[in-house]
Amino acid sequence: MAATCPVDLDTVRLRNEIREIYARVAEAPEGEFHFHRGAAYAETFLRYDRQALARIPPLAIESFAGVGNPLRMGSVPPGSTVVDIGCGAGTDLLLAANIVGPRGRAIGIDMTDPMLRKAQAAAAEAGISNVELRRGDVLELPVESASTDVVISNGVLNLAPDKRRAFSEVLRVLRPGGRFLYADIVVESELPESVRRDIDLWSG
Repeated sequence: MAATCPVDLDTVRLRNEIREIYARVAEAPEGEFHFHRGAAYAETFLRYDRQALARIPPLAIESFAGVGNPLRMGSVPPGSTVVDIGCGAGTDLLLAANIVGPRGRAIGIDMTDPMLRKAQAAAAEAGISNVELRRGDVLELPVESASTDVVISNGVLNLAPDKRRAFSEVLRVLRPGGRFLYADIVVESELPESVRRDIDLWSG
């Protein structure tokens, strides 16, 4: 299975298209997209806890576009530091912030400014003060080395053109014994070169 995109793929264009798509998801979540979004999808298809979702603002959940439920995959201890890669409008980020409590920290990282603004507004609306938002992406995390107890990610690694570098960044920021809880899309067989060169497929 390839861990990197073709060497001649225009990764700058890829990043720009990803930003454009998810900026539209932030600003107009009711628009037409080829992937599911929102609270009903999170609760019905991905088994998010209804009561937990009720504790965070609809502002965050309406733009939710994850592919799984990373917080179901392992425990997040109270008081711990959590980093959410590709936090979007903040659904998983705010859920994690509530779990770790006031003695913990939840750091959200996203490359899309409208998503960061929406996550910040949602945290403020909910009165959740242990949240910090940072601009960045999985290939160069704006996080100190060995500073994080748990890293979570939901549907972001499949968008990264260099998976080895992405995983290396996750391992860099985790403390010894830290945990990486992630949900993502994988394929069972090698994709043909024509598919791997299609930016529209990468960016979705």
